[in-house]
Amino acid sequence: MPNLKDLKIRIESVKSTRKITKAMQMVAAAKLRKAQETAESSRRYSEKMSDVVSNLSASMKGNEVSSTLLRGTGKDQKHLYIVATAERGLCGGFNSSIVKMAKNTFQKLLKQNKDFKIVTVGKKGREQLEREYGNFFLKHFELIDAGKTTYEIASGISEYVINRYREEGFDTLTVYFNKFQSVISQVPTDKMLIPAMVNEGEDSENVTYEYEPEEDEILAELLPKAITTYIYTALLENAASEQGARMSAMDNATRNAGEMIDKLTIQFNRSRQAAITNELIEIISGAEAL
Repeated sequence: MPNLKDLKIRIESVKSTRKITKAMQMVAAAKLRKAQETAESSRRYSEKMSDVVSNLSASMKGNEVSSTLLRGTGKDQKHLYIVATAERGLCGGFNSSIVKMAKNTFQKLLKQNKDFKIVTVGKKGREQLEREYGNFFLKHFELIDAGKTTYEIASGISEYVINRYREEGFDTLTVYFNKFQSVISQVPTDKMLIPAMVNEGEDSENVTYEYEPEEDEILAELLPKAITTYIYTALLENAASEQGARMSAMDNATRNAGEMIDKLTIQFNRSRQAAITNELIEIISGAEAL
C-alpha cells in the first residue's frame, strides 16, 4: 500500500495532467470553429466543381479522346492511394480510423494479387503504415500545422500524384480522410479522384451548357484543378475532424483525471486517518505502560 508521500505526489501529478488536458481541450475548441467554417465553405465549392465536371462528362459520352483523368484506363489492376492523417496524436481514434479503413483495402488488394502504391499525408498515418506497408510507399508529405492547411499544399500533392499516375500507368487514384460531421462524429471516407466521380442525378441530366472552347480543351485544364480542389477539401475536412476529435478526447481525459483525483484523495484521507489512529494508540499504550 502506498504511503502518504507517494499518494500526495501522485495526486499532484494527476492534477498537473488535468491542467494540460483542459488547456488542450480549450485550444482545440478555439481552433475547431474556424476549421469547421473553412471545411464547410470548401465542401460547397467542391460540390460545384463536381457538378461542372459531371456536366462536361455527360456532354462527352462516347468520346474516346476524353482525358484519362476523367474516364480512367478502364482497368482495375494498379491503384494509387493518398492516406491523409494528422501530424500529431492525442485526438482519440481520428488517425487510427483512417488507417484501419485503408488497411482493409490494402489487404483485399494483396489477396487479389493487385498492385498498389501509397502516398501519405501527415506523420501519424506514415508511422502506422510503414511497418506493414513500407515497401508500397511512394512519397510522404508533412503538414507542419493542420490548422493552416493551404491550397498550395494541396496543389503540391495533386501535381505529384497526377504526374505519377500518368508516368506509372495507374488505373485509379483514391484519397482517404475523415469527413467532419460534429465534435463527436468524424466519418472515415474514401473518395475516388480518378476516374472522376460524376453525378448522375436528374439535375446533371436536364441542365446542358454550351462550352467555348471545346469540352476536351476545358477538361484538360479543369480536371487537374478539380483533383487539387478535392484533395484540398479532404485536408480541410481532416483539419476540422482532428480538432473535434482532440476536443472530445481531451474532455474525456480531463473528466477521467478528475475522477482519479477524487479516488486518490479518498485513499489519501483514509491512509492519513489510519496513521493518526495508530499514533494515538501508541501514545495511549505508552501512557498506560507508565
